[in-house]
Amino acid sequence: MGKWRWGVILDAGSSGTRVHVYKWLNPAKAREDADTEHLHSLPKLETKPKYTKKIRPGVSTFGDNPGDVGPDHLQELFDHALDIVPASQVKDTPIFLMATAGVRLLEPSKQRALLNEICSYAQKNTDFSLPDCDLHIQVIPGDTEGLYGWIAANYLLGGFDNPEGHQHGKGHHTYGFLDMGGASAQIAFAPNSTEAEKHANDLKLLRMRTINGDAMEYKVFTTTWLGFGVNQARERYVEALLAESYIPNPHELLDPCLPTGLRTTLTGEVVEDESPNTTLVGTGLFDTCLKRAWPLLDKDAPCEDPPCLLHGQHVPAIDFEVNHFVGVSEYWHTTHEVFEMAHKDKTYDWTTYQKMVKDFCSEEWDDIKANVAAGKWGKKVDEKTAQEVCFKASWLISVLHDGIGIPRIGIEKSANGIGYNRTKEVAAHSKDKGFLDPFQAVNKIDDMEVSWTLGKMVLYAAGQIPPSASEALPVGFGPNLGLGPFQEAGSNYAPVPIGDDDESWTEVAEDMAEKAHSRSTPGFLFFMLTIIFLFYIFRKRDRRLRLYRGINATFRRSRRPGSPRKGGRGFFSSNKLFGRSSGNYERVLEDGTLGAQDFELAEADSSDDNEHSDSSEGSRIGRTSGLATPKMNVVNFDSGNYFDLSSSQVAAQSVGLGLGMHQGGMSAMDRSGLVVRTESRERLMLAGGRRSRAGSPTRMKSPLMTPLEEI
Repeated sequence: MGKWRWGVILDAGSSGTRVHVYKWLNPAKAREDADTEHLHSLPKLETKPKYTKKIRPGVSTFGDNPGDVGPDHLQELFDHALDIVPASQVKDTPIFLMATAGVRLLEPSKQRALLNEICSYAQKNTDFSLPDCDLHIQVIPGDTEGLYGWIAANYLLGGFDNPEGHQHGKGHHTYGFLDMGGASAQIAFAPNSTEAEKHANDLKLLRMRTINGDAMEYKVFTTTWLGFGVNQARERYVEALLAESYIPNPHELLDPCLPTGLRTTLTGEVVEDESPNTTLVGTGLFDTCLKRAWPLLDKDAPCEDPPCLLHGQHVPAIDFEVNHFVGVSEYWHTTHEVFEMAHKDKTYDWTTYQKMVKDFCSEEWDDIKANVAAGKWGKKVDEKTAQEVCFKASWLISVLHDGIGIPRIGIEKSANGIGYNRTKEVAAHSKDKGFLDPFQAVNKIDDMEVSWTLGKMVLYAAGQIPPSASEALPVGFGPNLGLGPFQEAGSNYAPVPIGDDDESWTEVAEDMAEKAHSRSTPGFLFFMLTIIFLFYIFRKRDRRLRLYRGINATFRRSRRPGSPRKGGRGFFSSNKLFGRSSGNYERVLEDGTLGAQDFELAEADSSDDNEHSDSSEGSRIGRTSGLATPKMNVVNFDSGNYFDLSSSQVAAQSVGLGLGMHQGGMSAMDRSGLVVRTESRERLMLAGGRRSRAGSPTRMKSPLMTPLEEI
C-alpha cells in the first residue's frame, strides 16, 4: 500500500452526474509525520481540477430503464476515476453515489430499482470498495446536504483545526452555512450555548476524529426550505403577477424585476415580436421588485414551533454576534457574476450592492445586450444571466435580510441590540483572526471549492483514523438526543501498511513537466535529466509505462490545438522504452489510452453549471464552471475588495425525503440478468468504440483475452 488513501464520490443531480476524487495521507503515515498541532487536526484532503468530471444527463433519466444506467452513464465516470486512483489501491478506495435531486422525484419503486441497479453495476464492474449499498448508494435529503456543506466550509476556513484563530465570542469558533440553488435553500449552523440547550432535540450530533484518534463533536442545526431556490421563487412570483391581473385573455404584464424594455414569455424566453400569448414586459423598477419579493418569504405563515424564519419553519434563534455565515452557490453567483468586472474595486455593503443592482436593472435591455456582446462583464455573463440578475438579486437580499435576519452592515444592529463596530471588524480582518461579518459570499478557499461532496469525504477520512480509546464512539451523525438512527461514516480504520507507492511518481512527473514548460530552456534540460534518472530507477517495464503515461499526457495537454504531433520517435518513444514492436499496438497506446481527456476535464465540464451540487439544477444550465477561480475567493463585507475575484459555479442544495439514514432496511438486490461486458482493447479500437480502461482492475478477466506477448 502507498502512503495515500483515496475516495470517489458521485454527485448525482437532475441535470448530470459529477464524479469527484479525493486523496489524503494514510492515517498511519499522517500520524507518523504529524507534529503536535497536526495531531489534533482533521485529515488533510487534496484534489485537483482534473480529478473531477461531469456528464449529462442525470441518472434520474434512467428511471424507466435502470438497466442502461451502468453502461450508458456510470461507466464513463468509473473509467475517469480508475485513471486517477492507483490500480493497487482501487480495492481499498470507497465509492459513493449520492443523489440530491431528480431521483428524489421518481416514484418510490423506480427510485429503489435505480439505486439497486447502480450498486449492482458498480460492484460487478469495478473493484472499488462498496460493502454496503444502503450506505454508499443513496438519496440524501436537503438537511444532510446542508450538514455536509457546513463541514466543508468550516474545514476549509479553519474553524475545526484552528479554533483559537476563529473565535467569534462566547467560545464560538464555527461558521454558519447558507446555500441557495434553483429549487431550494439550506441553512446550517451551531447555535450559541443557550439556544443549543433550549432546542437540543432539534440538533444533529456530528462526530469526527482527529489524527491522534480523539473525538471532535459538534451540535448543528440544519434545515431546508423547499421552493425557496431562485427558480421556484421566480415561478411563484410570476404566478402572483398573473393572479393580480384578473385578465383571463392573453395580455401584457408589467414586470419590475426585468430590465427596462425586455419582453419574455411567462417561462423566461425572450420575445422579439408580438406574441399571441401573455408576455412580461420589463420596467426595471428595482425598488418595486424588492417590495414584490417580500411576500414570497411567507413570513406570515403560522409558526407551530417557534421561533420560525420562513414559511413557518422552525429555526433556533440566531445570535449574529457569534453566528457568522458564509454563502455559496447563488449567494456567490448573484453578487459577483455581473458586477465583478464593472465594479472591480468596490467594497461590499448592502447599500452599495443594492445601488449597483438598481442602476443595472434600470438600463435599457438593448444597451445591456450590447454590453454583454462587448464583454463588459466578462465571458461568463451571457444574455440569460443579465436577464435574470434583477430578480435574483432582489430575492437574495430579501432572504438574507428580511428572511434570515442578517443585519445590513453599517445601518442595522444585531438582534440583541448590540451594534457592529466597522473599524474594529476591519482591524480584525487585517490581523487574520477570522471572518467577523454576519455574512460573506464564498466560492473557493485555498484553491478548493466549497462543495458538500468534500464534507462527506472529510467525514469518511476522519472515520478511517483508529480511535484513541478502546471503545470509542463511531464517526458520523445522528439526532442529538439519540432518538433516531445514527449514520456512520462507513469508514474502515483497520491499519494499512505503508509501502512503495509507484503510481505517485506519475503525479510527480506531471507536476515536474508542467513546471518545466513554464520555465526557460535550462530548467527544461534539468527536468529532462531528472526524468532520465527516474527511468533508471524504475527499470521494471510496468513502472516505466506508468511514468511514461504521466509525462506523455502532460506534454499532450501543453501542445496547442491543431499543432502537429510527433511521430512517436525519439527518447520518449514507447517502442524504445517498452520494447514494443507492433506499430498497430503503438497507435492504440497513444491514441486510445493517453488522450488528454483522460487527465483533465472535458470541454463540457468547463461550461456546466451546478457543478458541485444540485439544488440549483435548472437555474444555470450551460454556464461555465468555477474551476479557474483564484485562491481564497472570500468576500469580506466591510473590508478588502469585494469585486476583485472571478466567479465560479457552485451549485446549491436540494430537499425532500430520501434514503439518507441507514437503518438496514433495504432488501437484498436482485442482480439477475446483468451482463458484464469485457472486450479486448484491440477489438474496441478497431471497432471505433470507447476507450478501454487501461488501469481497470477488471481488465484481463475476459476469457477471450490473452496477454500480449513480450518481444
